[in-house]
This record gives sequence, C-alpha cells and structure tokens, in this order.
Amino acid sequence: MGKTMWLALAVSMVVVALAPPPAEAAISCSTVANDLTPCINFVMYGGVAPPSNCCDGIKTLYNQATATADRQAVCSCLKSVASSATPAIINNAAALPAKCGVSIPYKISPSTDCSSVH
Repeated sequence: MGKTMWLALAVSMVVVALAPPPAEAAISCSTVANDLTPCINFVMYGGVAPPSNCCDGIKTLYNQATATADRQAVCSCLKSVASSATPAIINNAAALPAKCGVSIPYKISPSTDCSSVH
C-alpha cells in the first residue's frame, strides 16, 4: 500500500481516535485503510470537498473507535504515515475531518502525541 493511501487512512484514524468510549480490541491499520481508500485522491490533490464515500469511511471509523486503545491505535497509524508525507499531503489529510463534519480535538500532524489520546 502506498504512502498516500496510508496517509489518507491515518488521517481518518485520528478521527476514529476521538470516538466515544467502551470497546475491546484496537482497530487495525488495515481496517482503517479499507474504510479510507476513497479519500486518497483528496489527500493527494486536495479539492473543495472530499467524495461522499470518503466522508462515509471517516464517519464509520469514528463510530467504531469506542475505546482508548482503538483511538490510540488509529492515531499511531496516522502519525506513522504522516511522518513521511509532504506538507501539502498532511494539510489535505488534516482538512478531512472538518470537511466531513467530524470534529477532533487535536491537530493531525507527525508530532501528535498519541499517548494523550483517550
């Protein structure tokens, strides 16, 4: 899977990292990748609005991340991908939550402290 796809997935993982509590197993990066594949073009090239199926994937991940372990796992995937992305790609990825109507309480960035996500 290419860096761009992982970045798109990672950004969405941050969204998932903010979902409400309880749950058990952490969400895998492959789960995030499956839900966020429709976001790749937006993350790579930007645009006015991401496709609706991208936002659907972000919202699905957000609703699945119910435990702290889920949210931290998503954050870790995002941070890993963002560390090798260009600033333009990071900016496009960081714009996804707001453009999809999902509010997250931290900035999507390679310097995000995933251990503080609860």
